[in-house]
Amino acid sequence: MYCPKCGQQMADGSVVCLNCGWRDPTRQSQGIEHDPAMRLLIPIGQSGWAIAAGYFGLFSLICFPAPIAIILGIIALRDIKKHPSKGGKGRAIFALVMGTIATLTIVVLIVTSALSG
Repeated sequence: MYCPKCGQQMADGSVVCLNCGWRDPTRQSQGIEHDPAMRLLIPIGQSGWAIAAGYFGLFSLICFPAPIAIILGIIALRDIKKHPSKGGKGRAIFALVMGTIATLTIVVLIVTSALSG
């Protein structure tokens, strides 16, 4: 679907154009939790573990919380599997990937330091 005002592509089921703010008068808003575009921006209906894992995955770039990001990512994926109505799988996978990369970087730095010293 494209916005008739600005021509920007809108997500299927969207009531509001995120580009210009145009509201579709033929559609009744069902609330933010049913708008796919808003669900990408606001973590509505997502696992709290997935949200925490995503942030720890992001902060794992500084290497300190990398192992925590891995643990929270695993917990989040299990939580999402138990409760299929919850979202956040992408955040949990992001935490696992970033946590693993940062943890491996830490291990390589420690081993390199130990061998050279």
